[in-house]
Amino acid sequence: MSTSVQMPAPLVATTQFPITSRYNGIATATLQTPGGKPIIYLMRRFVPSPDRFALLQLHTVTQAERLDNIAAQYLGDPTAFWRICDANNAMRPDQLTETLGRQLRITLPEGIPLQTNA
Repeated sequence: MSTSVQMPAPLVATTQFPITSRYNGIATATLQTPGGKPIIYLMRRFVPSPDRFALLQLHTVTQAERLDNIAAQYLGDPTAFWRICDANNAMRPDQLTETLGRQLRITLPEGIPLQTNA
């Protein structure tokens, strides 16, 4: 006969990451260990669907390119590489620059529509 220890449900709170962070708006949860020690962790962040991004242009990957340099070139911030990952539905940033000639989508931030002159 085995016994299982039931952990209490985690308490959830919002995070205070900067607006430019991929973790902005992602909640944290706190789990109490059986000994009473709180463990704070980030809730899961889902990669958004590529159709939530308005395409600005395409970038062709060349020899020895790095994603942070591409982000600096197009987005003005090397730490915004995650925006290029999201727009290209990539879980691993490295995969975006592994293949020479790959076309990367450079987009507006998620959910911002492309404005056209009517």
